[in-house]
Amino acid sequence: MSKESFGGAFKKGESLLGPIEKRFVNRWVKTIPKWLETYHLTMMTVLWSALVILSAWQVRKTGCIFWFWGVSIAVVLQYLTDLFDGAVGRTRNTGLVKWGFYMDHFLDFVFQCALIVAYALISPPEMNLQWWFFAILAITSGFMVNSFLSFAATNEFEIYFLGIGPTEIRIYFLALNTVIIYLDPTRQYFETFVPIYAIVLSLGLVFVVWQSHKNLWNLDMQAREK
Repeated sequence: MSKESFGGAFKKGESLLGPIEKRFVNRWVKTIPKWLETYHLTMMTVLWSALVILSAWQVRKTGCIFWFWGVSIAVVLQYLTDLFDGAVGRTRNTGLVKWGFYMDHFLDFVFQCALIVAYALISPPEMNLQWWFFAILAITSGFMVNSFLSFAATNEFEIYFLGIGPTEIRIYFLALNTVIIYLDPTRQYFETFVPIYAIVLSLGLVFVVWQSHKNLWNLDMQAREK
């Protein structure tokens, strides 16, 4: 299979902030130091995931919610390395198209898990929200499974839904962390909002799976009629 025919090299659709991101990347990609390669940027997600867990553990250990700023810092750093890793590879013709697709998205999954574990770590133990966080982990994983199964069937990789993509989700996490730190430092509202969040995610997953099901069904019917 040629490099051009690999659908994972291109993403279908665009997020709300996509055009701004493209201009930003085009402006700064050539300023990345030569010694910093695409694979270095990709693998840095391991460090940012560790920072997320460490920051949440410090909150749990010390009771100081301000340690949670470390999670927000990790989100920003992961955004930057994730934003530029593919661009650096394309600009320098590194050639790691399929490796980059695989490792980048696998580490995105690792980072996603780290974030959910972080919120579970700072939740008050007496609320017994462990199963809700487990459900959130399973549901958010379902979104990724849907994307990859759809990609396997169509060779079109889509991670944007209703204009919402990874960047918008990161902004949501930054806003959520700020709200927790300043407005709910004792996490008393977790008992109400964590279950609500899990239910909303479930409804979103049902909607996305239905869309994928409908699209693939139509493709099969069109192929049968040819």
